[in-house]
This record gives sequence, C-alpha cells and structure tokens, in this order.
Amino acid sequence: MQIGSSLPSFVPSPPVAPTRPLSAAVSPDIARADQPPAAPTQEAQADSSASGREAADRSAERDGRGDGEPSAQQQRLERLEIAELSQRDREVRAHEQAHAAVGGQYAGAPSYSFKRGPDGQRYAVSGEVSIDTAPVPNDPEATLRKMEVVLRAALAPVEPSAQDLRVAAQAQAQAAQARVELAELRRAEAVAAAEARQAERDAEEGDEEDRAAQQPLPPAPSLELYRRLGEWPAPDSRIDLLA
Repeated sequence: MQIGSSLPSFVPSPPVAPTRPLSAAVSPDIARADQPPAAPTQEAQADSSASGREAADRSAERDGRGDGEPSAQQQRLERLEIAELSQRDREVRAHEQAHAAVGGQYAGAPSYSFKRGPDGQRYAVSGEVSIDTAPVPNDPEATLRKMEVVLRAALAPVEPSAQDLRVAAQAQAQAAQARVELAELRRAEAVAAAEARQAERDAEEGDEEDRAAQQPLPPAPSLELYRRLGEWPAPDSRIDLLA
C-alpha cells in the first residue's frame, strides 16, 4: 500500500526585488524609504527562523526518500498490512479446508481469491467450496444420510458465514422431507408385510382343508356280522357265586 507524505509541499519564497539606484533628482527621504531597513524587526527574524527550519525538514525528508526507500511510517503501515493479510490467509484456508474435510465425497476442492501484499506475496482473502445438496432420487434413507453430512460440513468452521448458514438450513429442510418420506415408506412396507403374512396363513388353512377333504372315509360296518350275532343263543343272565 502506497502512503503519501503528510508534510506540505515545499513552496519557495518570492525573490526580493533589487534595490534601485539613486538618482540625483530623488530626495534623500524617498531614497531612504526605497532602501531596505538596516536591521530586520523581531517578527521578521522569527518568521525567517521558522521558514529555515521547515525548509531544512523538507530537505531532510527529500534526501531520505531520494534513494527510493520508504519512510519509517510507511514501513510500519506495510508491516501492519502484511500481518493482517497473513492472519486473513490462515483464517480463510482453515475455513474452507474444514468444509472440504467434513463434506467428503459431496464437497469439492477449495478455491481462493488472492491479494498481493506490499511484500509481493499473494494472500488468500476469500474462498469457497462447492457442495452437493441435491436429494438422492427415490431413496429417502440415503438422502437423509447425505443431508446429515452436508449439514456438518456447512457448520464445520469455527465461524460459519451467512452462506454457510443458508446451506445448513437447506440441508435441514431436505433432511426433514426425507424423514417424512422414509416414515411413509416404512409404514407402507409394514402394511405390505402384514398382508403377506395374512395371505400365507390363509393359504395354509386352505391347504389343510383340502388335505382333510382328500382323506378316504372309513369303511361302513358289515351287516353280515350283525346277522350272525343275532343267530347266537342269548347268554345266561344268572351267575353262580362260589364260596
């Protein structure tokens, strides 16, 4: 950074007109009025002394800058600017590298904007990291996992920027939508599983009925056996008890 001198520019004093020669026709009083006073007054001496000091200071300043070296004040300002640029460079690089490290496969490589300092070095003064915030098609569970990574990456730096906070809010909205879709999907899967189990039970019961219907009936009793039993004599109903 180039800083100009704060001292006023040097303005030379106007030249003093030469004393006019006296002529014989001029009276002595007028001649004395045209001549400079014999001794300067006290105010004139003070003004002359101050002008001499200012001229000496300006001459010393010109001599100090004549070889192209910056003044002491300019050197202090340049050192201060270099220190500020160095600190900014560290902060920017740490900020963007935190995004990239946490973002993983969803984050791009950091890119920086640079400023050249008084020492000729390039310092990063701003940067950015691209990150993918699109949901995974037809997969709310994968979308939820992805948005959790994006959210952590957006808030990874010590001091997230306004853009970082907007990305974090977008990731939270995408994650909330993914949770709703995932809950609906799991509910539908649970209903389908219950219906499948009921269908299996119905099928098993139907198979058992079919197997029971297919079993052969026991043979009917023979009438010949009853006829023969009818021809036998009736047994004696009295039984002797022996002592």
